[in-house]
Amino acid sequence: MRLAAPLLLLAVAVTGCAQQPPLISTVAEKGPETSQIDLIARDYVQLTLELGEQEAGYVDAYYGPAEWAKAAKAKPRDMRELGNGIVDLMLRLDALPVSDDALVEARKRFLSAQFEAALTRHAMMQGEVFPFAKEAKGLFGVTPVFEPLRSYDAALATIAALVPGTGPLHERVEAYQERFTIAPDRLKPVFDAAIAECKTRTAKHITLPADENFKMEFVTGKSWSGYNYYQGNFQSLIQINTDLPIRISRAVDLGCHEGYPGHHVYNMLLEQRLTRERGWQEFSIYPLYSPQSLIAEGSANYGIDLAFPGEERLAFERDILYPLAGLDPATAEDYFKLQQALSKLKGARFIIAQAYLDKTITRDAALTLIQKYQLVSRKRAEQSLSFNDQYRSYVINYGLGQDMVKAWVERQGDAPIWRWKAMEKLLSEPMLPDDLVE
Repeated sequence: MRLAAPLLLLAVAVTGCAQQPPLISTVAEKGPETSQIDLIARDYVQLTLELGEQEAGYVDAYYGPAEWAKAAKAKPRDMRELGNGIVDLMLRLDALPVSDDALVEARKRFLSAQFEAALTRHAMMQGEVFPFAKEAKGLFGVTPVFEPLRSYDAALATIAALVPGTGPLHERVEAYQERFTIAPDRLKPVFDAAIAECKTRTAKHITLPADENFKMEFVTGKSWSGYNYYQGNFQSLIQINTDLPIRISRAVDLGCHEGYPGHHVYNMLLEQRLTRERGWQEFSIYPLYSPQSLIAEGSANYGIDLAFPGEERLAFERDILYPLAGLDPATAEDYFKLQQALSKLKGARFIIAQAYLDKTITRDAALTLIQKYQLVSRKRAEQSLSFNDQYRSYVINYGLGQDMVKAWVERQGDAPIWRWKAMEKLLSEPMLPDDLVE
């Protein structure tokens, strides 16, 4: 997806049906092997659109031919026929000969993984419930393995030293963080400045389409903190949820995650380099529950540190964002240290989500644990849990995805230039979670 879950560095692209410009290459111009895979890709897009008619939100973005979307709405197959259709696509893909072109083989692997995820989600649409780890493997291609919650107690002790006082630690941290809330009338200038800087830093390393752009809106009534609805034609709608007060730390987080080099850039590069230049129509559609989401969310989260390494984020926030927000720049360093310490707790959220969704703990117990290990108020804990109710195992894409992307990118080289080149490759080729593993 390209959404930002509450309390995490996340983001989402949602369905758009903009008419795609003419493709540079067509099926008729290619050889028989490629023509067959193009036909499979076309049928995959049609099937995914029809699955989207069965479940709202399943199709996160679409910018392929408008007539395909109209056909899916006019004559969607029933669930039995769609299940058979997925299996048929799997068999057709398996029957293709091995290609000498490594990129074609990568394309086949990508489609195969998307089919596996579609089959899992098809079962879930019909009421089947999988254990958390099995669901994550089926949908996103990874099996999460978590440390016990007690492994985060040392991080809690570090944070307790940063925010001394009496009373429960989560109340002390919440009260401290409230001092860094952006006033509603200052949200737009702060976010405008943050996103502009995210773009400037990204554009130094990745060539962006000349006519790319986005529209930003502030919304309410959502379980997520930010969402990118990719529209096609290099345009995005970025929504920021204001149900709860927004702190200064979220401006750079969401600017990078939803925008640059996060979801907006990821979708643009796929559209430009795969859908338009290669004619690979399977990349004109984004099923939310697929391995593609681990790449999308993981890269969007890692992109924050890539764009703002080390103390550079502190300097930008202190010198530019704090004055715009009407906050005291002298307090920026201490708050930055707290944010770094809080980031050590990110994995705890996924452990709690697994226990809650597998029903080994109650809802009240989950809320209590979120407050303790995420150091948030009851209201923020409830928003976090509502995200789990809606998106289930999707949450692993943020933490595990970020860790996998970080490890893979940083294995490609220590210098920033090599890390940005690796990031560009990740965002513009048919990469899978398995490709990130040594």
